[in-house]
Amino acid sequence: MTFLWPSNLWWLLVVPLLPALYLWLLHRGAKPALRLSSLGVARAAAGRSWRRHVPPALMLMAFAVVLLALARPTMPVTLPWAKSTILLAMDISRSMRVADVKPTRMVAAQEAAKAFLAEVPARIDVGLITFAGTAQVAQQATPDRGAVVGAIEAIQMQYGTAIGSAIVLCLAELFPDHGIDLTEMTFGPRGAAARSLDNKKAEPAKPPPPQLTPVAPGSYASAAIILLSDGRRTTGVQTLQAAKMAADRGVRIDVVGLGTPDGHASMGEGMAIYLQLDEPTLREVARMTGGEYHHAATAEALRGVYQQLGSRLQLERRRTELTALLAGAAALLLAAGAALSVGWFGRVV
Repeated sequence: MTFLWPSNLWWLLVVPLLPALYLWLLHRGAKPALRLSSLGVARAAAGRSWRRHVPPALMLMAFAVVLLALARPTMPVTLPWAKSTILLAMDISRSMRVADVKPTRMVAAQEAAKAFLAEVPARIDVGLITFAGTAQVAQQATPDRGAVVGAIEAIQMQYGTAIGSAIVLCLAELFPDHGIDLTEMTFGPRGAAARSLDNKKAEPAKPPPPQLTPVAPGSYASAAIILLSDGRRTTGVQTLQAAKMAADRGVRIDVVGLGTPDGHASMGEGMAIYLQLDEPTLREVARMTGGEYHHAATAEALRGVYQQLGSRLQLERRRTELTALLAGAAALLLAAGAALSVGWFGRVV
């Protein structure tokens, strides 16, 4: 346990004085001895004498708890995420039409993603990034599951596989103030300026990005990326360069490798296409960022992977302030002391 205001712990030195003050008040208000007509009456009175000390003891405990709360204690607690974001980065390259995962890789991935959405708590925002030769935001992070499902169902497959660009775009969505420019990373400063002129868009001057201090991989508790791909990078930002950017920001990437890792398959059009799954690189992406790699060669396995990710992403152990909890405990102690005092003596002692 640590304290945000440790200087207030000095107030706890008052606590040992309170029992002494209570005993002094008892003796100060002592009444003259009474003569009793029977030993039984004395025994009955002695049997009940301990009760009068219980309400004051509870109130003294409540006061001690309040003093501890003044120091604002914190400790690691496993709690549901209060505000979190999960970005699904899905490969939509044409190789996803292959039917080695029934009915096709794409359909299996879509169905598994929708099943995953049903597992994620409603308080967690989910967004969808799709990538082939380029990466694009198909649906910004939102608590609206219907919007994400609609974006998943509207996927149109394209050529190319830009895994690194998808990771960079996810980071740009999670950290809009970090000045992450995917166009500049892909085409360079001159290329980005030329594309801006081609699009006839006068972009305002960008403020310089903040100085980034790398943090521990996987330590960013407010967001995670789930990357699904069935191939290897063919264009865009280098995959491991993008993974390093995520690792430096503490963003965990859980990777799902889908399909055939040993080379070739048919597209059903009499044309062979090279479909080797780049497992070494995808495993390294997960390792660098503190995530996990899963290979899902069947639709059933893919659904199982998403369900595991869903259950693992629901809870987070984070340092939590306990001030409100201690204040509530003190209030309960006060209420208990008052209730016992009224019940036993007809008044609050």
